Amino acid sequence: MRKIRAGLILGSVFLLSACSKAAQDETLRIGFPEPTTTEGILILNLWQGTWIVALGVAALVLGLLFAALILYRRRSDADVPKQTRYNIPLEILYTIVPLVIVLGLFFFTARDQSTLIKLTGEQKHTVNVVGFRWSWIFNYKEAGVYEIGTPALPPTLYLPVDEKVKFELTSPDVIHSFWVPAFLMKMDVVPGRLNAFELTPTKPGEFVGKCAELCGVDHSRMLFNVKVVSRAEFDQHIADLKAAGQVGALTSGRVETSGNPDCLGNPELAGCKAEN
Repeated sequence: MRKIRAGLILGSVFLLSACSKAAQDETLRIGFPEPTTTEGILILNLWQGTWIVALGVAALVLGLLFAALILYRRRSDADVPKQTRYNIPLEILYTIVPLVIVLGLFFFTARDQSTLIKLTGEQKHTVNVVGFRWSWIFNYKEAGVYEIGTPALPPTLYLPVDEKVKFELTSPDVIHSFWVPAFLMKMDVVPGRLNAFELTPTKPGEFVGKCAELCGVDHSRMLFNVKVVSRAEFDQHIADLKAAGQVGALTSGRVETSGNPDCLGNPELAGCKAEN
């Protein structure tokens, strides 16, 4: 038995040491992607803490279960354990402990949620995100330009790295949900309601975004891309949008066809214009 146990321990050590650091980090994140925002670290910590509590509860329950199986097992036909109708200390234990756990999780969740949705007003720029059937509009409010996409041609949201941005979420039709998995943050886009949150991207790169609310027939095609870039590259993109005539702000994805049927769903084509 000792040889088997020693072999299992030794095998586990070799297995863990063979894993790359990236694989180990992914395991410790328990299914979450690596956070690429300042706020994402807070969300990851809450997620990991919740799992630690859950594993502790599982260990306690399994420990009590196996202890009861071993200590109070029936050893002979004549050996019947003493029967009791209730056990007050045990009942207090399994009433108080779950209550403490639930209240503790509620406290930390409410605390972190208040931090995540707090609007500080310290953002460097603001993006009005419009979710419409079936794509997205990004209105860069300070610059006075916009980006609009279609299901066939998803738009790209540009963000400068290490600068706080405020997202203002609106919708002209049904409920959508603005989600960038790498940011570890999402929020519903509700008609008639202005939802908003702030975050600070900390890692340059390209990321994917999608609608996380089942909103209709083309929900699965409501995709967009995110590019976190340097301030110089961000300024150049804003200048390119102005040069392309994408000036102002859009509130819906309706397109003025000007008699051209190809304009439907393709406002970026020459001669087509997205309506406000």
